[in-house]
Amino acid sequence: MREFRLRLLPDVLSVCRLDANDQAVQEAIPRWVCSKGFWSVSRRGDELSVVCDTARVPPELTHQSGWRAFEIDGTLDFSEVGVLAALTSCLAQAGVAVFALSTHDTDVILVQQDTMSTAMEALIAEGHQIISPDPE
Repeated sequence: MREFRLRLLPDVLSVCRLDANDQAVQEAIPRWVCSKGFWSVSRRGDELSVVCDTARVPPELTHQSGWRAFEIDGTLDFSEVGVLAALTSCLAQAGVAVFALSTHDTDVILVQQDTMSTAMEALIAEGHQIISPDPE
C-alpha cells in the first residue's frame, strides 16, 4: 500500500445537514459556514451537507460535532487509484468510523475526536506520517 503524509487540521468540525430545498440555501451558502479554516458544502438531492468549524454552527441545526480532519499533504492526480482505500482500510480494521471528502487537489478524512489516538496509531502503523497542526 502507498504511504501518505497527512496533515492534522487544527479545527474541531461539525457535519451538518440542511434542507437543500430551503430558498435561502438555494440562493447562497449560509454566512456562518464560511470561515478561515476548513469548510465544505455538498449537495445531493434534498440534502445539503456542510462541514465547518463547530463554533460557527447554529445550535438549532441537525449536526454532529467533534470531528477532526486529516488532509493528504500534497496534490493528488485524478488517475491515482486506491488513495482512500489506503487510508480507510486500516482505520476500519481499528474500528474507527470516517467521513471522507475530496477536493480538486486532495482527499480529507474526518474522524471523531474521541477516536483520534486510535486513528493516529492505526495510520502510523500502516506507514503514514502525521504532521501536527500549524500553530496559529
